Amino acid sequence: MKVLTDKILSQSAYTAEIDVAFDKVDIADWLFTLPEAEYLRCCPPDHIGSGVTTTDDGRRMVINVEMIGTALVVQHYVAEEATPSYCRMNSISDVFTPVGRTQVNVIWELMAEAIEGGRTRYTNRVTSHPTDVFLDFIAAHGQTFEQAALARQEAGGDHNRRETPLFAASIARRALGKIASGDVPAQAA
Repeated sequence: MKVLTDKILSQSAYTAEIDVAFDKVDIADWLFTLPEAEYLRCCPPDHIGSGVTTTDDGRRMVINVEMIGTALVVQHYVAEEATPSYCRMNSISDVFTPVGRTQVNVIWELMAEAIEGGRTRYTNRVTSHPTDVFLDFIAAHGQTFEQAALARQEAGGDHNRRETPLFAASIARRALGKIASGDVPAQAA
């Protein structure tokens, strides 16, 4: 399989501000210790399951299962960079559509930056690239790349818009000690 990084299938970035000092935020720690129940609260009903594992060569990895539009997506995010203020995760994601299965490449970037008043701005950026498998799949189903990109942009953008403030709130709860590894936190307000 070949990833076509010169083509963008979809891209969105949303931000949310939290009342936590930047030096208290640790996105990598949050991401790699996130209890599944907390992940589910970060975009109901789309988020279905999550887990943390490693690749065969020991790199950290997060598995997310979610609905994006009408597709069930299984994301195999491998950490390319993971720091308290920036994580870049790369996945060859399995996409189960109403007409069959395909694969796309998804880059998920989670970023924190200090802002005025001792607060932090969280940015959730998601960029999807087609694979050759994906291009063959859409061609076999009579869809152009432009049509597929439009549908993916609408569905992915909507999903990201809804999950970003909930991820930010969860990161804030973790920074304030209200979520510890393995805890089952109270329902988010």
